[in-house]
Amino acid sequence: WQGSGGNPAEMTNPLLIEQRGAIEILTLNRPEKLNTMNEDMIFALQDYFRGLQKRLDVRVVLFRAEGRAFCAGLDIGGWKNDGSRGQVQHVWNTQRSIATVMQLMRQCPQPVIALAQGAACGGGFSLLLASDVRFGAPSLKMNAAYIKIGLGGCDMGSSYFLPRMVGASIASELILTGRFIHAERAEKYGLISEVVDEDKLLATGLSLAGEMLDTAPMGLRLSKDALNRNIDAQSFEAALAIEDRQQVMLSMTEDSREAAKAFFAKRKPDYKDR
Repeated sequence: WQGSGGNPAEMTNPLLIEQRGAIEILTLNRPEKLNTMNEDMIFALQDYFRGLQKRLDVRVVLFRAEGRAFCAGLDIGGWKNDGSRGQVQHVWNTQRSIATVMQLMRQCPQPVIALAQGAACGGGFSLLLASDVRFGAPSLKMNAAYIKIGLGGCDMGSSYFLPRMVGASIASELILTGRFIHAERAEKYGLISEVVDEDKLLATGLSLAGEMLDTAPMGLRLSKDALNRNIDAQSFEAALAIEDRQQVMLSMTEDSREAAKAFFAKRKPDYKDR
């Protein structure tokens, strides 16, 4: 499922991977299907995000998609039941397989910067919500589509992420109706960081990733970890406890000493992730 996209035979890969130094660009590659989620794509995403746990060579991931949509949700015909499972078991396998991608995205130590255009529906919306930073083209429109097809609006992490990002009222509005939120309103409520012209999305992501690369590698990894944990902190004191331990650990690293030397020498630090 890895490829540069240059070889026509590789265009059938559900994911394309391009590494630019410590930045990796992950691209959904089913544009003819609006990048809807089939088995191949979901298991490739699982493999990719699970693999990031041990890949210190990758420090930031840009997450984007080919074509006119980021991800229009589930490819209903893309999950085959060969008869070995009952219907409930088959649907459970599909549900858990997709949800696992969101979990792995939150667990990977690298910040994930999403760059989205067009429709991001259902599971596609949740891929954006599970990312750390989101930039959207003016064409971006997102919805918790599940309630539109006779299911609940709470799915793939939507009921976890949305209230924390936009508050209970807007989260309830979106989840209980399945209505779309478009880029301009999403930016207003902090659901995306900025509306960016589609042809500038990649450059915007690379610019932010470049700023992240100016930080100490372990400091960046632990900052994502602390942010994730403190969203669910039981108290202010619990949040401080995580921060205190992180800062003491990082202050003992060689990179911390290098940062101090660079500051006084008025030069850029040369981090070694040590």
